[in-house]
Amino acid sequence: MNIKIADRTLCREGNSFTFKEKIEIARQLEKLCVDIIELPAIENVKTDTLLIRTVSSFVKNGVLSLSTGLSIEGVNTAAAALQTAAHPRIRIEMPVSTVGMEYTCHKKAPKMLELLKELVSAAKEKCSDVEFCALDATRAEKDVLEEFIRVATEAGATSVTVYDSAAEMMPDCFGAFIEDVKKIAAKTELGVCCNNKNGLAAANAVMAIRNGADIVKTDVGSNEVPLETIAGIFKNCGNSYDFVSNIKYTELNRIIKQINWIIGNAKNEKSAITVAETDESGINLNSNDNKDAVITAVLKLGYDLSEEDSAKVYEEFLRVAEKKSVGAKELDAIVATTALQVPTTYKLTSYVINNGNIIPSTAQITLEKEGEALQGIGIGDGPVGAAFLAIEQIIGHHYELDDFQIQSVTEGKEAMGSAVVKLRQNGKLYSGNGISTDIIGAAIKAYLSAVNKIVYEEAN
Repeated sequence: MNIKIADRTLCREGNSFTFKEKIEIARQLEKLCVDIIELPAIENVKTDTLLIRTVSSFVKNGVLSLSTGLSIEGVNTAAAALQTAAHPRIRIEMPVSTVGMEYTCHKKAPKMLELLKELVSAAKEKCSDVEFCALDATRAEKDVLEEFIRVATEAGATSVTVYDSAAEMMPDCFGAFIEDVKKIAAKTELGVCCNNKNGLAAANAVMAIRNGADIVKTDVGSNEVPLETIAGIFKNCGNSYDFVSNIKYTELNRIIKQINWIIGNAKNEKSAITVAETDESGINLNSNDNKDAVITAVLKLGYDLSEEDSAKVYEEFLRVAEKKSVGAKELDAIVATTALQVPTTYKLTSYVINNGNIIPSTAQITLEKEGEALQGIGIGDGPVGAAFLAIEQIIGHHYELDDFQIQSVTEGKEAMGSAVVKLRQNGKLYSGNGISTDIIGAAIKAYLSAVNKIVYEEAN
């Protein structure tokens, strides 16, 4: 029996993920072959819709599930945002316990059932895949829960998920509960979402599977079934109990580690693409320094150059050192412009930047690769950050930004700007240089220069 995994990491309460971090988490989940990636209801229509459409551009195997809130407007907004998704799902989440209905929605069961029918029917007109999530289902009255499931399925819901929000059931009791629910929801997929505050979520999920559940909702580092734990159970025990999943177990540890790293940055209110802090290098070279001294300084900056590139760097150093002393920034620029010069894999075609003090910075970038035009959109804390995110979206890979430097290299209205970008991949530094009358253009060119070096070296 193939059990589907619906991951809710991006739905965690009070998450402080940046736009880029959300995209990266979704990208990692898609690489892991999670069946369903869940997103919370849209709050900011412009920004959240852009996020969903960006995620839709690379989530091609999994289902992209979006919550609607409890309004027809929310259904319509969700459907519009999911238009470009390969496998869209609209998710209707509604409390079904007495306390949940009256406290959250200030309505009793009859009115909630009317609303449920209206929402599911509207969602079904917009999307063939509609899920009804019965929140706090384990504390609902049995006949009331049965009626909610009946109304949802008759209105067109293709899957039903019951939530053990209170986490008050032991695994054997939860298994029996799911066995009864399965009889009611026999014609739809049945999912479970278990709270892990008592550490029993994975055990409850396993008992649910053994009693008819088809989908398990998971997350990374929060309060539901831990993705790493349930995937490990599937890997180690699935053959004995006849259940499997589509998770790529060989990628599991690496991807969980990457997502936890992003979560850790978010908790510390640090961007996952923040420039790494570096100590003062103390590098101060002049024309009297020999090649060994220069290459030692290069190693101190973190570069590992071949003999050929070392010779090129020293030759350029001598030219620069005739006119001025060479510090860390100058040496970085020398490495960027002379070492590991490679054919251009990605070429900048165009870029459009929107920036202001009352709107988030956005970047739309078009690159060319082997004659094909590739376009990406990014939102960041500033125009340069947004541009880098747009490039990463096109390339489909996140590189650690180790350093970013900008400076004017000429004076006057038409001053040329120079940028140096240092990216770290597999522990190795790659430096790129860009020059333009527009400093943002210089930054984009520098970033692409470093990326092209990484791509070339990985391919050869």
